[in-house]
Amino acid sequence: MPGGSIYVQQDEKFTGSSPQWWYEKFWREGAQSRRRSRMLKAAVGAVAGFALALRFGLPVPALCGLALGGVVAGVDWWLDWRSFRATAVWRGRRRGEVITGRLLRRALGRQGYRVLDGRAIRDQASIDHLVIGPGGVWIVDNESWSPDTEIASYGGRLFFGEKYGTKIANQQTAAAKAFAELLSRETGIEVVIRPLIAVHCGMLPRGGTLTAEGLTLLKPRLAAKHIKDNRTAVLDATQIELLARTAARELQRV
Repeated sequence: MPGGSIYVQQDEKFTGSSPQWWYEKFWREGAQSRRRSRMLKAAVGAVAGFALALRFGLPVPALCGLALGGVVAGVDWWLDWRSFRATAVWRGRRRGEVITGRLLRRALGRQGYRVLDGRAIRDQASIDHLVIGPGGVWIVDNESWSPDTEIASYGGRLFFGEKYGTKIANQQTAAAKAFAELLSRETGIEVVIRPLIAVHCGMLPRGGTLTAEGLTLLKPRLAAKHIKDNRTAVLDATQIELLARTAARELQRV
């Protein structure tokens, strides 16, 4: 489900019982505690700045202390805000497909890639983005899990927390195969498609990328780079245009 969680249905958000609703409730209730913590960190920073100014003979030590304290408070606020904003798609406040589509076009548009949003094969598969370019063809979907869901691979198998991810991997690889078969049949160009999932919320391994069971999951900002660095074919401008026109004609918009 684009921009949603595999565990929580979209229409349950903010009903008073969903994880998203509780997350926002606890976040608001913790605002005062976070402000106290930020003030304490700023005070420590101010003292450290004052001491460093004295140690190195800087002018106006008090001003140096205040400046460092302000920097510490600002950085702490920014980290706090960033962690909350990272859950926006999971909380239903932003649309993952809009974010990823914008990132893909910005990074790939000038390099000959075409990005088609919201495409489907009737009664078979639907995807958020179809990317066609010099390096081959890719499908990209968007997903969000709760912030504490660890996305990992053990023994070659995909896991979301304690749950197997095989069903999701199979769905995405099946969709890639279906789209590849349709484009190959209609254009006469042998197409191989690799599936990606842009993960908007959830704990990916260090580096922000994980591949298991034929599926690659990665942070949205890394999707374009992954596509450029991992070619599946070599397509010229004529082939790209034919594939893009065929996809626009044969695939349903969703």
